Amino acid sequence: MSTLNDVYRKFGETSEAAQLLETELGNLLLEVGGIEADLFHNPNPVVAMELMTKINRKTLGQLIRNAKRAVYSVNELETILSEAQSERNRLAHTFYRQHNFRRNSEEGCQIMMDDLEKIHHKILEAYKAILLLSGIDIEKIELEAPTKHVKI
Repeated sequence: MSTLNDVYRKFGETSEAAQLLETELGNLLLEVGGIEADLFHNPNPVVAMELMTKINRKTLGQLIRNAKRAVYSVNELETILSEAQSERNRLAHTFYRQHNFRRNSEEGCQIMMDDLEKIHHKILEAYKAILLLSGIDIEKIELEAPTKHVKI
């Protein structure tokens, strides 16, 4: 059975996965924006900072919409990204309200843990898909890593 501390730990891990997804979408937009502004051949710190500031102000939904406009292959991930966004929003805005007093029992904590596992899986699925667009196969890296690693 799960404890409330287990729930809090898993909530944190799941929130981290959501932030990783946001970061990777931002990286994708930064790359596209850098190419469009020719920053890789003609560095301009002011333009680069404006681009970063603009990206950092975006919500997950805005990042997804902008990435879909900027990178055609992101459109193929629409379902995965939409589900991840929905689960991230539920995690951030209604998870504890939805589960309410379940936190007060081992059985309730287990229900919360099962829900967090589902949310975490959906978000990681989207994160891994976006990483693949950048040429990073995290599952391959996990298989090739030494045995003393932390699996995502």
